[in-house]
This record gives sequence, structure tokens and C-alpha cells, in this order.
Amino acid sequence: MVKALSKATLSIVAASVCLHASPLLGRSPAAWVTSWAASAQGPFPAGAIVAQPDQSFTIPYPAHGARDQALRMIVRPSVWGTQARIRFTNVFGQRPLALDGLYVGLQSAGASLVHGSNQPLTFHGSRSVTIAPGTEIWSDPVTFPPVIAQGGAALAGRKLAISLHVVGESGPITWHAKGMQTSYLSAPGAGSHGAEEGEAAVPYPINSWLFVDAVDMATPSDTALVVCLGDSITDGSNSTLNGDDRGPDQFQRRFDALAPNRVAVVDEGIGSNQVTGPAVYPGDPVFGGGPSALDRLPRDVVGLSGVKAVIWFEGINDLSRGVSPEDLIAGLRRGVALLRAKIPGVRVIGATITPSLGSKGNSGTAEQDRKRQQVNDFIRGGRLYDGVLDFEKAVIDPATGGLRADMTFGTTIGGPGDKLHPNRAGYLAMAQAIDLAVILPSLAKR
Repeated sequence: MVKALSKATLSIVAASVCLHASPLLGRSPAAWVTSWAASAQGPFPAGAIVAQPDQSFTIPYPAHGARDQALRMIVRPSVWGTQARIRFTNVFGQRPLALDGLYVGLQSAGASLVHGSNQPLTFHGSRSVTIAPGTEIWSDPVTFPPVIAQGGAALAGRKLAISLHVVGESGPITWHAKGMQTSYLSAPGAGSHGAEEGEAAVPYPINSWLFVDAVDMATPSDTALVVCLGDSITDGSNSTLNGDDRGPDQFQRRFDALAPNRVAVVDEGIGSNQVTGPAVYPGDPVFGGGPSALDRLPRDVVGLSGVKAVIWFEGINDLSRGVSPEDLIAGLRRGVALLRAKIPGVRVIGATITPSLGSKGNSGTAEQDRKRQQVNDFIRGGRLYDGVLDFEKAVIDPATGGLRADMTFGTTIGGPGDKLHPNRAGYLAMAQAIDLAVILPSLAKR
């Protein structure tokens, strides 16, 4: 079993005491809330990828991984605060991961940074860190300069650039394959460049996130985190590259319109993910859909900060791989029980599985559609969840039983679409169909 390093380090405890001692933005004392996250999977290049540039030059030998290389990972926080901490991951690595030259700053454009925003990251006061295989670690808190700290809600939509340098060879890379966001790499052997505000040292694009899987912000303690857990539709297949229009992005903007900088929404989807399988991950051969949702719940949901609600939208991949509706429902029950046991008071929201009739493979058959409807009947009426979001209703064409035609053509990759993954219009329709009061009743009634 993969185990994370404890958050209860002396540096984090000291920072927490400091945070709770001072008010922030005129609201309740500050606490950590996860503002961005991406589910770890691995090793590179196994995974469901969309619009990925060729990495044969930047990572020519995946077994060796990154080599003496600078990385600048671009992420979009869903809420902003005066301090942040970053979680770095080696959970699917096979050797110690040595990093230095770690910084975080405000993206200007591409890989360039806003002048004066770039701040060094430390770990127990050290400017370097070695992360053991199978583990992850949080950085010490970093206090943002005024250009960021005074932004608050005005920074909505802006992005952070997290820079790091891999010392030597990393070995197999823990990553999130389908970023739908362009980040940047140097050439192998280029050395450390994290302190630089310009982009010349990291010219090569990658539409994935490497070695980084969460960002916490110091925000008022009444800030809520909503975690979107799922598969490729949650992960954003057929959304717009760099467009921030995946379903969770759209949900978050609706919350922002109601209460700016009060609700964080993070995307913990993995393309091809299943609720119940695989039994062994990564396995041989490596399964491209990441660890099962049941296996990753402790890291991808319970391990985040400030979780108040979980939207679980998943199951089509289990059914297409031969899992019975009964076994899938049993897996959902186990997952909900774990969440409620580990996160007291959490609201667990079930989402109906969207139609895939007519798509390629097993997901598109009439028999699989019958099984999908059986699971949806349970989600709607099984009384397992604290609320239900009917995504099927938002995108189905009643005349055909499949996705609406205007929601099937590809956005990023062009072409006719696959009749399984909604496009941008479909994700927007799903987001607009949500009753926010189902997710966070107290906030939505304000």
C-alpha cells in the first residue's frame, strides 16, 4: 500500500498556529483548503492522454524519467489566499526523487512569470528535498508577495507556475496524464532554472502534470472544498485545451458567481478510471486508467484539506469491462462508507452516468446502456447519497438515447467526437443543470 508522509511536521504545525492566530480578509481565522489538485497516476507515459506534444526529446527514456531537468508546472487555483503550500509526489516512483530549485510564482503568459511574484519553496527549512518511492510531501508554507496576496477574488482564473529541478535521474515519473493544460520542460541535462522569471529555459510543452498533485491555500476557515471524483468525463476529455472548461471548472465558476473566493472545486478525475479495478496497480502491463477509485480515495479525497462535499461521477468504465451493475453498486457503497467514516459531516453527492449509446467499444451497446440505466436508477433512488445530480438528463437526446448531437463533436481534437465524452457545450450544460443547494446547502441559501 502506498503511504503518504505525515503532514504533522513541526514546520507545518508552526505554520498552522501562525495561520490560526491571525484573521484573513475580515472573515474567520485562516485554515488550509486545497485549491487545486490532480490525481496521481503512473508511471509516465501510461495513461489516457489528449493532445499531447511528442515527449521523445524531453523524456527519451521513460524508465530513467527526467534527468537534470527544469520543470514549470502551470496550475489554476480555484480559491486564493495569502499563503500556499504544494504537495509533491513520488507515489508511483521506484527510486528516491531528489528535487531542488523549487519555486512558485504567478504565471504571466506561457512559461513566463509576473515580475516579483516568484518565491522559493522549502521543506523543513531546506531548499531541497528527497522524496522516497511510494510517498508524497508538502512544502513549508510560502507567503505570497503583495502582487498575489492582495489579489483575492480578483485573481480568479489566474494561474500559478510551480518550478522544480530534478537532480540526476528521477526514474519512473509519477504524473497526471490528461492535464488539458500546457506546462513546460527544459531539455534533459539543462540544470536548474526555477528562479528565472523568463521562459527561455523551459521551452518544451507538455499537457500533463509531473511530480505535483495538490496546492493548499491559507483561506478563512469557512471556505469549503468540493472534490469532483471520476473518470475521463470529470478529467475533461473533449474540453478545450487551456480553456478551463471541464465540468469541475464550470461548477466552480457558478459558485464564484454566488460567493467569490468562498468555494474551492478540484478535479480528481482520471481518464479510463474505474470504481472497482484494477486489483493491482500499476500492474504488468501497466493499466492506463490509474488506481481504482476505491484505492485512491485516501490520497485523492481524504488526504485533501477542508473537504465539505464530494461529487462522485463514475462507473461507465467498470460496466464496459464486464463489472456487473450489482458489483459496481457494491463498490460505490464501500466508497461512500469510507468517505463518511474518514471525513465526518461530508456530503457525498451521486451523479448519474451520462449516455454512451452508439459509441465505439462495449460502452456503446444496447446491453451496456441497459446496465447503465440500472445503475442510474440506483443512484437516483437508492438513498445512498446526500444528494443527486442528474447529469444524464442534462445531455441525453431523448429521441436516440445517446448524447445530444451538438454535444458530441470534438473541441480540442476536432472531428466528429466519440459519442461518449461531451464537448465544451455538454460540460456547460451539466454545470448549468446543477442545483448548488444540493452540494452545499448552507452556502447556496445565502
